[in-house]
Amino acid sequence: MSSNRWLATGNYFTSYKEEQRIFFTSLDRTAMALLLLCLFAWPLVVSVDNKYMLVIDNILVAVIAVMGLNLVTGFAGLISIGHAAFVGVGAYTIASFARVMGENHILLTHAWPLMILVAGCMGAIFGAIVGLPALRLKHLYLAIATLSFQMIFQWTINFMNFFNQGQTIAVSRVTWVTGQVTRSQHYTFWYYAILVFIVLCGFAVRNLLRTRYGRCLVAVRDNDRAADAMGMHPGFTKVYAFGLAGFLAGVAGALHAYLYRGVGIESFTLHHSISFLAMAIVGGLGTLHGSFWGPVAIKLLDLQVERLSEWVGNHLTIATNLATALKPLSFGLVIVLFLMFEPRGIANWWRIARSYVKLWPFRY
Repeated sequence: MSSNRWLATGNYFTSYKEEQRIFFTSLDRTAMALLLLCLFAWPLVVSVDNKYMLVIDNILVAVIAVMGLNLVTGFAGLISIGHAAFVGVGAYTIASFARVMGENHILLTHAWPLMILVAGCMGAIFGAIVGLPALRLKHLYLAIATLSFQMIFQWTINFMNFFNQGQTIAVSRVTWVTGQVTRSQHYTFWYYAILVFIVLCGFAVRNLLRTRYGRCLVAVRDNDRAADAMGMHPGFTKVYAFGLAGFLAGVAGALHAYLYRGVGIESFTLHHSISFLAMAIVGGLGTLHGSFWGPVAIKLLDLQVERLSEWVGNHLTIATNLATALKPLSFGLVIVLFLMFEPRGIANWWRIARSYVKLWPFRY
């Protein structure tokens, strides 16, 4: 290694272990520490309305869900059109406990981190089961199999009395060391809780990709026959990719249930599955930080287009239909433009910006 651990210029690796480090330079490590410090500290100094805090919390929940989708679609190369159903499995796990034990049961209010992990495990089980067709199917046929799971999930929730036929099932407020989280603290509390889960999941995924199990995902995506010849099992690799994606989706669903203090089927429809897929594409498939960029871009776009639609509806009464169509139109247009001109997503812009800074002032 170079004697200067702060700059990438002049650094070289003398072992495979050094090349697999999470942070290549001390500058990377310090930048990450400062970013985390800012993310945890800004709510203490900036007052934000609950409406905007809910938007931020929504983005963070979507980040965890897209992280899971990126594992199965970006790294393992398997198309999943039923990701919202996996998120719904996590949410309805919490709702099921609330129906059976009562929404104010101590497990739901006091042991909520454990319940979130249980919801994640339930998502992983369903993910692995839905991933079983991957042993024999691939490409479009596998996509149809995941779409079928989405349809079966919606039908089950809508027609079973246990799930209140898709109507909202209430979930109680949780309790923290300072007592029950009040209404005024609710969104800020869940901002911190979700942020902690994101940090844990992000480092877990980053470490997974450094192991042979993570490299198996990439190998199977690039050429499953070559991976098979090298001793990997493409089928089991695809199944555990679905299991991992289901776990992260289940965690996201449980966080969604606690954040909204209720679970309803309208949050886990096919439309939401397409939205998750769009976030993964716009952020950058096959990149970890693309899982962060995509939800931010799509959620902010939704918010701005919604405001524009309201403005058009209020000021141009003859264009009411146009205002209604603005949201799906802009959503579809963004996906098409990214697929045509930047298929590697916003993550590629981030890579270019980092390369420029890393090489400065010696651009060669």
